[in-house]
Amino acid sequence: MKRRDLIRNLALGTAAGAAGMFDRKEEADAQIYSNATRGLPPLKITSVKCIRTGRLNVVKVETSEPGLYGLGCATFQQRPMPVAVAVDEYLDYFCRGKDADNIEDIWQTAYVSSYWRNGPVLNNALCGLDQALWDIKGKRANMPVYQLLGGKCRFAVDCYAHGGGRTPEEAVESVQSYMDEGYRHVRIQLGGYGSTHLSETPHFKKEGFGLENDGHMDKGPYLKITPKMFELVREKCGDDVELLHDIHERIHPIDAINLIKELEQYRPFFIEDPFAPEDNGYFRMLRQQTSVPIAMGELFNNPHEWMDLISERLIDFIRVHISQIGGITPAMKIARLCEWFNVRTAWHGPGDVSPVGHAANAHIDLAVWNFGIQERVIFSQQLQDIFPGCPEIRNGYMYVNEAPGLGVDIDEKLAAKVKARGPGEGIWRPVRRGDGTTVRP
Repeated sequence: MKRRDLIRNLALGTAAGAAGMFDRKEEADAQIYSNATRGLPPLKITSVKCIRTGRLNVVKVETSEPGLYGLGCATFQQRPMPVAVAVDEYLDYFCRGKDADNIEDIWQTAYVSSYWRNGPVLNNALCGLDQALWDIKGKRANMPVYQLLGGKCRFAVDCYAHGGGRTPEEAVESVQSYMDEGYRHVRIQLGGYGSTHLSETPHFKKEGFGLENDGHMDKGPYLKITPKMFELVREKCGDDVELLHDIHERIHPIDAINLIKELEQYRPFFIEDPFAPEDNGYFRMLRQQTSVPIAMGELFNNPHEWMDLISERLIDFIRVHISQIGGITPAMKIARLCEWFNVRTAWHGPGDVSPVGHAANAHIDLAVWNFGIQERVIFSQQLQDIFPGCPEIRNGYMYVNEAPGLGVDIDEKLAAKVKARGPGEGIWRPVRRGDGTTVRP
């Protein structure tokens, strides 16, 4: 009996005699087709809720099938409470009763459900919902999510480590230690972004402007020492390690262009965020003056921010924070767009992304041809206990487990024991110039 005949018979309730023609898996597959043919009720969303633990927000989507749920990351470290409200008070009501299989339709309708869109609060809430639906889809298909996205393009996800120190000599030691661990890519920074520890006591504090704990950065020390750091690391560590650096938008655009031109001789793998999103117009000038690869997008929320940069080949790596753009569904569209313009992916992956979010990053990384590099993360034992199935780092590569879905679960009782951030916690503190002018970001 042919497979299509078996499915037809099952649909008509005449499956007698079909047993034994196929193994269990094939019979199970046929039953799935039978259920669809019989018009059985679709898998319904029964609840959407935000689980807050520490600085992390995780969305849990429950369904009409007992025990079947999905998880997604909705962490917005600086504004966690509004995201939780958006999930619990709006997306839950909006999604109840919807077919959990229809990810694209749910994403599109939720995207416009608040009328105004592309804000970080809505996008993070939407990401939690979207990733949870992909998690459910993978569990129903009994496949890891990367299989649903097209299957593997590589055996694991190559990562870069965060290196550096307060001096160029400490940066050398850091890079060498990561090379010994098997990393092939290391980001080097001197202290905090902009080397703030090199600045002297600012005038604004003497004048009583701002608050006592406001940060301070003078661009001069940073611009002078960064090339020296690159020179020493190249001299001591050689050419086999790829070096990355994050300007983090903390200097004026023209200063960033001049710095990148000076760093070109040291062959950076990429320079990240040379300009603020408000200064995207400078990318044409930058591209005309240097061939240093550029990564951009960490602060992007809106398609208008990345469309021209990609289509005009003004950047080399797209570095969006996936929860800031709304989840796996839009991230895959960005990756496909980038492929046609030879722009590679380098998703943002800091410590304020949950293990669920890091798993989502990695599943996309495994499936897209134009993957570039992934920011690595090391999970504490506490996080590994709360989130069984965390991705693992070995020899500079990130590995996901082969469990269906995103492969990460949550122990809600343990999660509840970690105090969630309260009002005001996590706010990005001001950094100022000597006269008190605010420095982006």
